[in-house]
Amino acid sequence: MDAVGSRPHLRNRYVLYGDLVLIIVSVMGSFALRLDVGQLPYYFPATLTMCAVALAIKVPTYYFFGLYRRLWIYASTHELRLITAAVTAAAVITSAAMLALISAGLVVPGMPRSALGIDWLLSLVLIGGSRFALRVLAEQSAPPRRGVARRALIIGAGDAGALVVRELQRTSQLNLTPMGLLDDDASKQNQEIHGVPVIGTIRDLPDVLQDKAVDEVVFAIPSAPGRVVRMVNDACRTKGIPSRTMPGIYELIGGRVSVSRLREVDITDLLRREPTHMNEAMIGEVLSGKRVLVTGAGGSIGQELCRQIARWNPAELVLLGHGENSIFEAVLDLRDSFPGVHLVPVIADVRDKWRLPEILKSHHVDVIFHAAAHKHVPLMQANIPEAVLNNVSGTHNVVESALAAKVQRLVLISTDKAIHPANVYGATKRLAEMIVLDAARRSGVVFSVVRFGNVLGSRGSVIPLFRRQIAAGGPVLVTHPDMERYFMTIPEAVHLVLQAASMGRGGEAFLLDMGKQVHIVDLAEDLIRLSGLEPGRDIEIEFTGVRPGEKLSEELWELDRVYEKTDHPDIVRSMNEDAVANGDLPATLAALEALAAEGNSAEIIRLLQSAIPGAAISEAPAPDITAIV
Repeated sequence: MDAVGSRPHLRNRYVLYGDLVLIIVSVMGSFALRLDVGQLPYYFPATLTMCAVALAIKVPTYYFFGLYRRLWIYASTHELRLITAAVTAAAVITSAAMLALISAGLVVPGMPRSALGIDWLLSLVLIGGSRFALRVLAEQSAPPRRGVARRALIIGAGDAGALVVRELQRTSQLNLTPMGLLDDDASKQNQEIHGVPVIGTIRDLPDVLQDKAVDEVVFAIPSAPGRVVRMVNDACRTKGIPSRTMPGIYELIGGRVSVSRLREVDITDLLRREPTHMNEAMIGEVLSGKRVLVTGAGGSIGQELCRQIARWNPAELVLLGHGENSIFEAVLDLRDSFPGVHLVPVIADVRDKWRLPEILKSHHVDVIFHAAAHKHVPLMQANIPEAVLNNVSGTHNVVESALAAKVQRLVLISTDKAIHPANVYGATKRLAEMIVLDAARRSGVVFSVVRFGNVLGSRGSVIPLFRRQIAAGGPVLVTHPDMERYFMTIPEAVHLVLQAASMGRGGEAFLLDMGKQVHIVDLAEDLIRLSGLEPGRDIEIEFTGVRPGEKLSEELWELDRVYEKTDHPDIVRSMNEDAVANGDLPATLAALEALAAEGNSAEIIRLLQSAIPGAAISEAPAPDITAIV
């Protein structure tokens, strides 16, 4: 028995025995078709000679071409080409041998040469026909399906869809019968593939599931975008019909997937809205020919910022970060992509208040993008002094150094967690915003803040962690079924930052209209399905509980604020952001830095709570970083 089930296949030695008979039949047939009946006895010796020559030549030639090393129940057009080549080569050699014998007088004189051509044609028909007959017989001898076959609807009428239809027709173990295909190609409508009709487009799926008897849906478009996969899965889930979306044809047909071979997911597939775009002309005016410095240049946002900035041919691009490996990798990537840009890697820490001024002055920096920050909510809850020193004191150092060096523009990258902060990370970022906006009001320099939600695909964010959990076979850990967040892609975040740099007048906070918040559990389910698996069946989702410092929903907008429209349709501007509650920002910063130096976390939380309007900060135990907000 072979791998496809209980279908028998003929051993190739029996195929060889059959060829011996067919070779003789072909030679005799060629003489019979060429000669009159009365001439046959005269040329009978020539016929026997040619049979002997053909047997001696054709069988080894067929063997050389591999005709006895094939499972002919799988014969296809490739095998047809192979048979044609083998029969033709054997016929040419046989003809050459016969002509040599005729010339030597060893064959009856006057033997019709056309018999050699007729022999080639008959051999092609008989040898090829016998092998494809084996495939037909094998398919007809397939064991009957167990019970009533389930009806499968195939999504996609391309090559993958045709393979799925053919395999379902041939393989009884799956007990699935293809009943129709759906494809958006208008030229395929009302056509048939292996006898199975194309009955509509993918958009017709809900109606087809409603009107037709469909037991299962098989998705056979490996390159389909995520929105199409999600639409198909949603329609099937609504009707309670199982669906299979697999990365490879064998996994697709067999219904089995190894988590080590997950379908590659485009991050934009998870966004649930159209990505925003930027006005490039405005950005070019701000960056072209300027000396630009990016802090945190080794991070996900920082590296993308550098890539986008390099497109505008700055006079110099300074990559500042304290992680030498990440800066090294960022420089290598940029040098490959933008060999003409002058890159300056600088290993330094934004908390170093003595080094920063020297760096800005020596490089005559015109524009700063401040992306350096500690961003993990649970880790910052457990490392409160470090959050203050990096996110608050570090930002203060950057801003004061920028003022001293007469930097023209500065953009701070902030977060939606800075609005009514419920955790230390959000509170430190809100104070960082206040530092930047206060400096802009005091100096009139174009210093601005950009505020956005969670970034999909950034280092340490939800997608890489979920992917690792899925690859490990699950479970995927989520804190709460009602937890929801705003999401954007890394390019969107960078576009917003660059756009803010081009539109900033100083002292404003820019916000991106990010649509509706997405439930984290929905994001996890989307990622599981887009990876070719099914939540609850292949990968479980477990809820770990809300951690201290977390909110079920984030806020990007404050209801009591007035927001102005900008030249970008998806970006608004806020000009009246809050200052510290006591009105004395320098005193607050000095007190925080002193408490951080002492490691007094409890007093830091109390000071942040009193200094930031609307704050509700909780003190937390050691974090669970395997679950994502």
